[in-house]
Amino acid sequence: MPGLIETLRAAWAGAGTPAVCVTFSGGPDSTALLHALAQTPEVRAQGLRALHVDHGLHADSAAWARRCAAFCATLDLPLTTVRADVDASRGEGIEAAARHARYAAFAQHLRQGEWLALAHHRDDQIETVLLKLLRGAGPEGLGGMCALRPFARGFLWRPLLEIGREVLTNYLNTNNISFIDDPANHDPRFARNVLRHEILPRLARHWPHFDAGVLHAAKLARGAADFIESEATIALAGCLHHDHTVAATAWLALPAALRAGALDAWLHALELPAPPDAARAELERQAMHAAGDRVPRVTWPGAEVRIWDGRLHATPPLAPPPVNWRATWDGTPLALPHDCGTLTLDRTTTASRPTRAMHLEAPLTVRFRTGGERIKPAGDVHTRELRDLFQQSRMPPWLRARCPLIHEHDKLIAVADLWTSERGSRVFAACGTRPRWTRPAWAE
Repeated sequence: MPGLIETLRAAWAGAGTPAVCVTFSGGPDSTALLHALAQTPEVRAQGLRALHVDHGLHADSAAWARRCAAFCATLDLPLTTVRADVDASRGEGIEAAARHARYAAFAQHLRQGEWLALAHHRDDQIETVLLKLLRGAGPEGLGGMCALRPFARGFLWRPLLEIGREVLTNYLNTNNISFIDDPANHDPRFARNVLRHEILPRLARHWPHFDAGVLHAAKLARGAADFIESEATIALAGCLHHDHTVAATAWLALPAALRAGALDAWLHALELPAPPDAARAELERQAMHAAGDRVPRVTWPGAEVRIWDGRLHATPPLAPPPVNWRATWDGTPLALPHDCGTLTLDRTTTASRPTRAMHLEAPLTVRFRTGGERIKPAGDVHTRELRDLFQQSRMPPWLRARCPLIHEHDKLIAVADLWTSERGSRVFAACGTRPRWTRPAWAE
């Protein structure tokens, strides 16, 4: 069996010789991985470096960061140390919260085209598959970790998935390399530690070759998951509108396996996280039974989906517009409250006199809807309720609440860049401009 360095050299060279950044915790696995890669001149020549994330969860975390820096100095390798804020307020547990913070730091600091090397090995893969099974995962989860997958500006690379923990331990012992022993790896409060230290040894005593069976099952599940993903992507195309919304009826008509995959593919394309099972089931229920005059909203950490006009609309979590917000606007770019966009002026060719800068002759007031607003659009013989104009324009209700209304002395003269009254047209024409509402990024 080839040694650790030979295994890494072959995996790296067969992948196109990219630059590698090692996620370095200072523990035994990442220490062996980093040290072995550092002994490979061709990998170093492409820009080998290390990234350490300090979660701040242990009293010794700052000392561990210093030890990692010292170790990298002995290898003459650059190290980036990042302090990650772990948010455990979402109810997912400290272990999952730390993982989210860690991967967010990875994504932020990975360079273009770089491969982020993680030290997950064969034993980690077995633990992952069994934990996914216990949590009721489908083929994607039971397929375990991928050796290589796109991530941020580069790729996640797990070159040790065919190597057992004992290979890394032997490498450390042979080379007399010390490492950090994080007590969290022995804490029985964490499910992975219970599985590793209590359950797996018992399985091994009764089923000596259970590990090979688990990995074989994971390989089959991965093949099934990849096939489902491919078919789901094709199925999604038949449900997708040009504005990146999904036809609810067409989506519900898909087989269950493709329905889940199509939803996940749609959300990932919008850079939003897939829903947990409970949220997915609620979304299906609402899409099937919601009344036509309702706008159901299903939320989970990082995303929310609304059902309106027969379609699914996905956005990041939106903060409600502040109550009674208003601002004085002189024509310079006006940043609206969060999730509401920006209001600016565009120059036109109808100026009654030349202007040096796009400023209004007299300041106007900008605010949001409070209800009952009316406007007589220029060229229209009737005064219209804003509610009716929004409905006719098919603007989503959650965007209507964030649409800036422009007033002159408490008189509504323009609704963003959608409708302008005769008076509003004269106000903007006087300085050769027209209003422009740049929608928030999620609405573009």
